[in-house]
Order: sequence, then structure tokens, then C-alpha cells
Amino acid sequence: MTEETPLPTPHSSLESGIDELAQLQKSLLFAELSSISYYDIEAARGLVSQIGFSDLQFFERDGAQAYMFWNETDCVVACRGTEPHEWNDIKADANAVSVLTETFGRVHKGFNQEVDDLWPMLEDALEANEKPLWFTGHSLGGAMATICAGRCYLSEIPSMPKSLYTYGSPRVGDKRFVNFIDLDHSRWVNNNDLVTRVPPAWLGYRHSGTEWYLNRHGRIKSVNGWTRTLDRLRGFASGLLKFQVDHFADHSIDRYIDYIKAAVEESSEAG
Repeated sequence: MTEETPLPTPHSSLESGIDELAQLQKSLLFAELSSISYYDIEAARGLVSQIGFSDLQFFERDGAQAYMFWNETDCVVACRGTEPHEWNDIKADANAVSVLTETFGRVHKGFNQEVDDLWPMLEDALEANEKPLWFTGHSLGGAMATICAGRCYLSEIPSMPKSLYTYGSPRVGDKRFVNFIDLDHSRWVNNNDLVTRVPPAWLGYRHSGTEWYLNRHGRIKSVNGWTRTLDRLRGFASGLLKFQVDHFADHSIDRYIDYIKAAVEESSEAG
């Protein structure tokens, strides 16, 4: 985010531990934290303080970036997603054919390299953490958060990840990796978000976690097969009428936040 970008007003507010929130409230919180991860340290500090986090730490190496936010009750790692002007991010996204052999399964080499760059610093910080631990990220950040949470799950780090929340995340690993890393994972997909369809399944990549699908109207629906294809086609046609390419517009973290916020408000009214 540039300095000229107006800072949003967060919708989420923590009055107690994250675990006390309902599922949709957690989803909105982590979507906002994923968005905040794109900001510089000063802006991020101001935004997370409004939500209820007392401090943060920024990790960066060779273009790979992540934040750790914490307060008295929780610790959150938010990995920064793809920034189109950053060559390192573009290179990581494009490196889809080659995969790196892991102890359990195989993962996308480009995404894994981003995590490798940060892991020594992150691991030290995670070792010192004694609070419930959460991971989140949008786009490339979602892929990085998935690998980070998986490493934490397999390591001797005392704090086991509570949950993983990703938005517009690409596929990360093969079937063996996905099946072995048995984490609570809420994976949000917005209609025609193109990034969620790469790398292709025919290369062996699989999605993990429980999918939360937003249809062309931004509403949570469980649709598959031809019904989903039809929903995507209608979403694409609707986008063209607005002079938008739906496959890219649907990837915006702001759009995820708007739709999940609407779902939270609808749920509150129904309750």
C-alpha cells in the first residue's frame, strides 16, 4: 500500500480472546489482518491497535514479508500477499512447475522459498510465544501462511497453531502434504478469483482446509460442479457489464472483507 492510500477503519474489535468470536467474526478479523499486512509498520500499528492488538513485529528478507500481531490473549502471524510491482513476489507466483520435496509430501517451490527466507526469524519469535497462535494471509500470503502453519504443526515449537484463515490462496502442495497437515483451515474463495485455481490440479496440486465459497452476489453458498461453473459464468458476465475482469477483481482482499462483513451483519440480524 502507498502512503497516499487512505487508511480504512477496521470493522473488527477484540474485547476478549479470538476464540470467543463466532466463525464469521473470526473470518472478518483475519481478512482485515491480511489486508493490514500490506501496510507499512506505522500504518499497521495504528490499525491493529484499533482492533485490540498491543504490539507487532515485522519480518522481511529478500522481498518476503510477514507481521506478527499480539495482545494479552492471542498471537497472529499474517503473511503479506502478492504485490504486482515486486519482482520477488511475481517470481514466487510464477514458479509453479517445480516443487520441493518435503518430509511429508511436496510443496510449491516458489512459495516455499518465500517461507524459507523468513523462517529463521519467525521460528525464533514463535519459540518465545506462549499465547494461542493463529495464521492468516491473502493471495501469496495465504500460501505462505499455509506452509508456515504446517511447519509449526510439524516442529517442536510449543505453541500449536489454533487455526489458519486464507483468502484467495493458490494451491500449495500435493495430496500427501494436504492430508498430513491436519490443521483447522478456513479457506475463502470469491467466485471467479483466478488465483484460487492455480497452480493447476493436473500438476498434482491440491487445496486444503474447509472451503467457504462466495457466489457472484458475494453470498456464502455451497455450490459445486456445473452449478459453480454457471455461477462463475454469470459472475464474469456481470463483471463485463461493469467494465471489470471478474477473475482479477474478485481477488481483491477488500472485496473479501466487504462480503464477509455483510455476512456478519446478516448473521447478527438473524440472531
